[in-house]
Amino acid sequence: MDSFTSYDGTKLAYHVFGDGHPVVCLPGGPMQASAYLGDLGGLSAHLRLIMLDLRGTGQSAVPKDAASYRCDRLVADVEALREHLGLDRMDLLAHSGGTNLATLYAARHPERVSKLALITPSVMAVGITITEDVRRETAQRRKNEPWFSAAFAALEAIMAGQAAGDAFQTIAPFWYGRWDETAQAHKAAEAEQRNREAAAVFGAEGAFDPDATRAALTRFTSPVLLLAGEVDLNSPPAAVTELARLFPNPELVVQARAGHFPWLDDASQFVATTAAFLR
Repeated sequence: MDSFTSYDGTKLAYHVFGDGHPVVCLPGGPMQASAYLGDLGGLSAHLRLIMLDLRGTGQSAVPKDAASYRCDRLVADVEALREHLGLDRMDLLAHSGGTNLATLYAARHPERVSKLALITPSVMAVGITITEDVRRETAQRRKNEPWFSAAFAALEAIMAGQAAGDAFQTIAPFWYGRWDETAQAHKAAEAEQRNREAAAVFGAEGAFDPDATRAALTRFTSPVLLLAGEVDLNSPPAAVTELARLFPNPELVVQARAGHFPWLDDASQFVATTAAFLR
C-alpha cells in the first residue's frame, strides 16, 4: 500500500498492480474499497494499475468532514493523487458509481486526462434516466437461468416500491454474467468493503449539475472508452450508448454476455478491449 495526503489533510491509500504505463483507477459502489476490482482480470499484465481507496474506504482514512464524501468534492482527491504521482496528464479508468467521479474530474480538468475508460458506467452525473421498461428488457435476457423467476419477481417488487428485506440479495445474480462461485464470493465481500455512510452522501444534493456537466463533456476531446455489459441491469447498453453520444471522441463496446463486472465474466475479452484502448 502507498499513501498521500489530500487537500484537507486526509490520508488516502492507493494500491499498485503491474508495471509500465500508469492508469489511475477509481472504484464504484459508490464508496466501496478498491479491493473488489482485483487487478481487473489481469489488466495489470499490460499496464500499471493505480487503485485509489476513496476517503473513508479500504485503507484510506475517515475524513473529519463527512460532507467531503460528496462526489463533486471527491474530485479534489483525484487531483491530489495526480499531483502526488507527478503526472502532467493521466489515463483514468473508472467503474460503475466511480464513473460519476471520473466524469466530473474530466469536466473540471480536461487538460489533465489523456484517455478516459468508463466501465459499465453510472449515468447519474449527466442526468440520463434508465426506465423500468429498459431494466425489464435487460433482465428478460436471463429468462433461461434457474434463478430467474425469483430474481425477476424481486426486481418487480423493488421497482414498485414494495421490496421485502431480502429483495436486493435475491436480484444479485442479475449483476453478473455468470452466477457461479466466483460471482457469489465477490458479492458476499461487498458488505465489508462498502462505507454506507459515505455512500449516502456521495450523491447528496449539490453533488451533480447534469446540464453543466453535459456542456463540459462536449468540449472534452480526449478518447473515451465506454464499455457496457450486454446483460448489465445496472448500466444497460441503451443508457451507455446515450452517454457515449455526449463525448466528441467515444468508442462504445458492448461485451457479450457480461454483467456489471465484465472482468469477472470474461477476463480475456475485457483485458483485450481495455488494454488495446489504454496502451
